[in-house]
Amino acid sequence: MKKDNFLKGAVILGAAGMIVKFMGAFFRIPLGTIIGSEGMGYFQVGYTIYNFLLAFSAAGLPTAIAKVVSEKRAKGDYKGAHKTFKISFYLLLGMGTVGSLVFALFASYLVNDVFQSPNAYYAVLALAPAPFFVAILASFRGYFQGTKDMKPTAISQVVEQAARVLFGLTLAIVLVRKFDIRFGAAGASFGATMGGIFGLSTMLFIYLKKQKKLLSFENTGEHIEETPKQIIRNLLRIAIPIAIGAAVMPLINMLDTFVVLRRLQSIGYTAQEATSLFGQLQGMATALVNLPQVLTIALAMSIVPVISDSAARDDWGAVRDDTKSALRLALLIGLPASVGLAVLSTPIMTMLYPREPATLGGVLLFLAFAVTFLAPLQALTGVLQGLGKPDIPVRNLMIGAGFKLVVTYILTGIPVLNVRGAALGTVIAYAVAFTLNFLAVKKETRVTFEAKQLILKPLLSVSTMGLVVFIIYRQLFPFLGNSISTIIAIGLGVVVYGVMLLRTETIVREDFELLPGGSKLLKIVEKLRLMK
Repeated sequence: MKKDNFLKGAVILGAAGMIVKFMGAFFRIPLGTIIGSEGMGYFQVGYTIYNFLLAFSAAGLPTAIAKVVSEKRAKGDYKGAHKTFKISFYLLLGMGTVGSLVFALFASYLVNDVFQSPNAYYAVLALAPAPFFVAILASFRGYFQGTKDMKPTAISQVVEQAARVLFGLTLAIVLVRKFDIRFGAAGASFGATMGGIFGLSTMLFIYLKKQKKLLSFENTGEHIEETPKQIIRNLLRIAIPIAIGAAVMPLINMLDTFVVLRRLQSIGYTAQEATSLFGQLQGMATALVNLPQVLTIALAMSIVPVISDSAARDDWGAVRDDTKSALRLALLIGLPASVGLAVLSTPIMTMLYPREPATLGGVLLFLAFAVTFLAPLQALTGVLQGLGKPDIPVRNLMIGAGFKLVVTYILTGIPVLNVRGAALGTVIAYAVAFTLNFLAVKKETRVTFEAKQLILKPLLSVSTMGLVVFIIYRQLFPFLGNSISTIIAIGLGVVVYGVMLLRTETIVREDFELLPGGSKLLKIVEKLRLMK
């Protein structure tokens, strides 16, 4: 595959991923207004299980299919490549069927005995058909990626997420009005099933349109006949390590659900109250904390090929320079997001969820600082992946998850903290994983960081921003009310922070090269004479 085609494919998938993340992050904000914190709790219970199962069917196997199909086509074995796709289709069909049956048959057991949130039953049951459709969809995505055609995957991802958001919100509105929030949460969950149906329909349409061309290639290389058992074994050998890595975060969230709901009830909350608090944490506050990831994931994706290329050429000076830039940029995204969310925690939550209790702002206040560590954690994960060490960040995240479980169990059981203890557990988990990634990157690259450029200048910029935002909000609130004051404070905070970064030379010209569209942004900055 030519380098420009590779980059084009990466850009297509990256752009689709950004759009999907953006829609997913904003989906939860109106949903929280529709079904409230209690409904969000029911919604989250189902999704923690769903995302865990999805890691095995929709994360590891598509990558394995793409790898095997690509290798066979490169050798001219087009017949073997298509047979791999056919076997993987039936494999994922079986896995999807099993996943759907698990949801349907064990929904009652999961919500009553495992998570102790009986009212989440309908939300879990509504997800039952989703694994079936999404698993089949994954087989097509893997096949097309193996043929070096990334457009079908990108298109189906956007269609799937758009359908999920549209149907999820619509059904939530209709069902919460006609019945109650239990069914509203179920309607939101059923959006995943509708997304899978629309995504699969789109992919089938594309496949049928391209099928004649795909099957027109004649073998130009040796075809080695493999049994279905051999093909499945080869696919699983590649898929299982990838799936384990992809399952880390869903597993953390699933265990978090298990621990938080039980611990809250152990200190006197009813199942309904515990689910409501859990919804405030995972459904509402986490939605805002995840928003900066739209930028940090793009940064992590961008740094992988850059580091990989430099490492392949043994240009370790470039590796170290790019590592420093990536970490600095990640901190420059994470720090203001954390401070902004913390300073305006209650105003933001009151603006978005006016019908929820004021305590919701306190949950965001505690959780906001997770972004400080999550942003650089993702950047350093990209560096380690570029160095060919993808196992290290997975291991470190699992260690962080271990800390999270212990801290969450202890702190959530303290009545004065309750669900905020779980928020602190998340912050500590990311802090531990980031620290371990940081040490691993230093060991692998022998990079050194300047405290002034990495810490002192960013802290000066973000402190100035936080102070300005606080003062502006307090001054405007008596005259303009909460929502308008919050929006103005956020807007002016962004401007102040950007100017501070440029005037203190916290961000330099070389940093723009790592940002998507950075060269165009640099021209604008230079035209406005904001850089020294």
